[in-house]
Amino acid sequence: MCYHTKQTKKATEVQKRFNASIENIELFHPTSHFNAFDFPKMPIICNDEPGLIKHWNWGLIPAWSEDDDIKKFTLNARIESIHDKKSFKDYTSQRCLIIANGFYEWKWYDTKGKNKEKFEIGVGKDDLFAFAGLFSEWQNPEDGSSLSTFTMLTTEANELMSDIHNIKKRMPIILKPEDEHLFLEGKDLEYFSFPNYDIDLVAESQESQLRLF
Repeated sequence: MCYHTKQTKKATEVQKRFNASIENIELFHPTSHFNAFDFPKMPIICNDEPGLIKHWNWGLIPAWSEDDDIKKFTLNARIESIHDKKSFKDYTSQRCLIIANGFYEWKWYDTKGKNKEKFEIGVGKDDLFAFAGLFSEWQNPEDGSSLSTFTMLTTEANELMSDIHNIKKRMPIILKPEDEHLFLEGKDLEYFSFPNYDIDLVAESQESQLRLF
């Protein structure tokens, strides 16, 4: 799965790359590490307003949810079961691009992950790209406040990611630039699942010592 990403580019670079304007520049904070379990606000582009870059919270909360506790379990959505899962099946047409220029994964050298190696993965040259995601807008039944949230779609790991994410063998769906509009415009989700769909990735170890025996 994918729970750790980065977006370190300047606002002007992001806007130019995605041909969209940042809705609230005060929320735009480049960082080398977004941790999903902090439920951070991240830059996304929703298919209902493709010319705007918004900042929504990671961890999709379905409209029917009585509270926000579910967000701990909706950070990622497996594309293979997306149409069957109660949390996601009503949101398959509410699509978003999650903006980043890298993500992190750990290769395990033992069954409990005590001995592991951190990798940074991207599309090369630290370029910007988009993860495929789904979004929801939730209203808190207790106080009427609203929260805008998203989840990241994942698929079976390709050859590179199978070697790195060697226990669960999953990876986030990263869209080719020329396919971002297809995703937003409603192309069948199955089209974007591995092995039918894939993108060239590069990985770099972040550890000075690769293995500790």
